[in-house]
Amino acid sequence: MAQTVAVQPEAREGGGQGHAWLTLLAVSLGVIMVMLDGTVVAIANPVIGVDLKASLSDLQWITSGYLLALAVFLITAGKLGDIFGHKKIFLIGVAGFALTSLAIGLTSSVGMLIAFRVLQGLFGALLQPAALALLRSAFPGERLNMAMGAWGAIIGLSSAAGPIVGGLLVENVSWQSVFFINVPVGAAALIFGLLVLKEGRAGALSKIDWLGVVLLSAAMFALVWSIIKAPEWGWGDVKTIGFLVAAAVVGAVFVFWQGRASEPLLPLSLFRNVSVSIGTGLMILMAFSMFGAMFFLTFFFQGVHGLTPLESGLRMLPMSAGMIVASPIAGVLIGKIGPKITIASGMLITAVAMFLMSRLSVEAQFMDSAIPFVLLAFGLSPVFVGATEIIVGNAPEDLSGVAGGVQNSAMQVGGALGTAVLGAVVAAKVSSVFPGYLGPAAAGVSPTQMEGLKALASIGGSPQGLSGDAAALIARASHLSFMDGLHLGFLVSTGVAVLAALLALFVRAGRKTEGPAIHVG
Repeated sequence: MAQTVAVQPEAREGGGQGHAWLTLLAVSLGVIMVMLDGTVVAIANPVIGVDLKASLSDLQWITSGYLLALAVFLITAGKLGDIFGHKKIFLIGVAGFALTSLAIGLTSSVGMLIAFRVLQGLFGALLQPAALALLRSAFPGERLNMAMGAWGAIIGLSSAAGPIVGGLLVENVSWQSVFFINVPVGAAALIFGLLVLKEGRAGALSKIDWLGVVLLSAAMFALVWSIIKAPEWGWGDVKTIGFLVAAAVVGAVFVFWQGRASEPLLPLSLFRNVSVSIGTGLMILMAFSMFGAMFFLTFFFQGVHGLTPLESGLRMLPMSAGMIVASPIAGVLIGKIGPKITIASGMLITAVAMFLMSRLSVEAQFMDSAIPFVLLAFGLSPVFVGATEIIVGNAPEDLSGVAGGVQNSAMQVGGALGTAVLGAVVAAKVSSVFPGYLGPAAAGVSPTQMEGLKALASIGGSPQGLSGDAAALIARASHLSFMDGLHLGFLVSTGVAVLAALLALFVRAGRKTEGPAIHVG
């Protein structure tokens, strides 16, 4: 049976549920744990690779396995919050994330580490949409822009702390300690959340669309799996194409079913608002440009430059610290002049930053990377704040969990797509130019050895145990070919940012009071 969800205007314009700023602090503690995990894992990756003898593929899976679990489960997790209560789902996510972090720190094999990262992603999926839904409830109406700006600043603060904390821990304790740190943070988030957060539950929605869950999960898995495996299989390989076709077919069946289910997992009416659809696209493009490009910067700093993990973290500090300032400013600007100009300008600034990074040299100093990092902070913040507010702010409160899931899913899909596509771009470029940098010496290298050297060069590394002129020649060829690949990757990101800026011109301001009810089913 069809149902209609109507939210009264005062639900949007009133004071919200519970104390708004305490709610922001409570959910931020949980998300800080997730953000710390993301940034410290990037810093720890090179050390994990050496300690566990992990390949580039293994290291990508440490990130991609987590992203896969998030992408598959986020919208379902948001729906669970809409039905059973966002506070309850948020706290389960916090507890599970902390416990899986503990398990990761105790493991000694790369296979188990990846498995626990997948499980960690499932709990992260519970946590993130619920956090946005709790904010949506606590900050109704015009206050949501302000909340999203503060939210972005908190994420920037935790991102800024992550590389420094991660670098200190990796250098002075162990890579395992970067996961152990989530345990006390998670405990604090759990206790504070129990005391502060107010429960809310959607009255009109009462059951889970299990067929929708299966169809959406299968479609998302096929899509993200094909993206992750494409660099290994090849984009034209029958397996890659097969999974992409499967994603499209199952996705079409999911859309067909959502139009007929009595309580659909993802009400299609949500996307009749053009800005919600565009906001989702902007999140994908932003994440593609950001996560895809940033994945290789740790290899640039530690492999090519030979920096320590802590020094690498300090190199990346300007971007994360810049978000602390940029995010509240973005929230104010979106409230005053609207999202269209603000987001479009942000993506153009991002494009400039990416282009400057494509000019980095092997000898790049701190300021050479600091300037584009600061620009990137002021470019990405309006997109993150604006697109999040557009997606979550336009959804009825009864569907805020699903909207939060859509926002986070878009980010994870974009991140996985960016890592895979730019990884393939960088690896292909390195493979094509590496023999040329070796010069005449390439003739004396066997095909098997050449493939091994190219694989090392794709992460800015060079073989250990060599000395003399041969070692110097290989190291030079590896670093120069890696830089060529990095430059091309950043140029692709520049183009994606320009595309996102054009798309942002079609965005309209979010609805601050409820209009017509959204039809469910």
